[in-house]
Amino acid sequence: MFQIILTTVTSALLMISGGGAFAQAYPNKPIKIIVPAGPGDSCDILTRLIAPKLTERLGQAIVVDNRAGSAGQLGLTLLKQAPADGYTLGCGQGGNMVIVPLAYAKVAYDSRKDFTPVAMMASNFLALVVSPKTPFKTVKELIDYGKANPGKLTFGTNGEGAFLHFASEQFRMMSGFEYMHVPYKDMNAVFTQMLGGDISASMGSFISVQPLADSGKLRMLGIARATRSPDYPNVPTIAETVPGFASGGWFGIIGPAGVPREITTLLNKEVNWALQQPDVRERMKKLGLEIHTEPPEFFTDLMNKDFDNWGKVVKGMGFKPL
Repeated sequence: MFQIILTTVTSALLMISGGGAFAQAYPNKPIKIIVPAGPGDSCDILTRLIAPKLTERLGQAIVVDNRAGSAGQLGLTLLKQAPADGYTLGCGQGGNMVIVPLAYAKVAYDSRKDFTPVAMMASNFLALVVSPKTPFKTVKELIDYGKANPGKLTFGTNGEGAFLHFASEQFRMMSGFEYMHVPYKDMNAVFTQMLGGDISASMGSFISVQPLADSGKLRMLGIARATRSPDYPNVPTIAETVPGFASGGWFGIIGPAGVPREITTLLNKEVNWALQQPDVRERMKKLGLEIHTEPPEFFTDLMNKDFDNWGKVVKGMGFKPL
């Protein structure tokens, strides 16, 4: 009888401690992080910034695997199909996890079911810029012109159904003006056209437009933050003219659905530690990125809010999935 009781208690203790033992044994081999974009993309830069730090803390090599294609769908599909053991992770961002599912009729993954949010890394914000050949000096002047001249104001974006297209539409709907949408293959083409005066305005990530604005090649009218940036206090927010308007992207580490909680918790802790290191913080500040060191639940909540927000924008603009 004593032996039976001892065996039962031992089994129970093993069950209770099993998760801890599993977490302690992890990782015992290299970890791969799939970046669903090419070199130089924000996800790529962020992942490579924290990779050496994670190697230092976890004692295993972090292999960055760039898998660009189909607006991030290729890389995220590969991640979805990977074992949920914590050895294959990925970099997810608002564009490929929220905008793509809303913009395309057929997507090979469900962002809210097929992935495990691990750690939000950073967010950025957009800026409204205009060609210096336009007369606009303020957000209000641009809006007033768009209202008085429906369809004459041209807005360039990086494509039909792209994040910047939806952001421009949200700005239009909240402001009550009209513009002509001019889609291009990428933002470099948009900026080139703006420099020549062929495109009036555009929304772009702050970090991408800042050098052009600082050099006088483009004119920055406002930033899409809730409050002014401490680093650029003289640049007004768009919300000062259009109350409530704020827009930007986010980037985070994710895994396939079903990654054990113990591993998720460990990775969240270590990614957050990496983000707080002085050299990483300095680099991200220069990139115009805001660091996030919250628990995985923050990532989940933000993504759900984004689906609600952009879903309303897509419905309001009458957009038909591509």
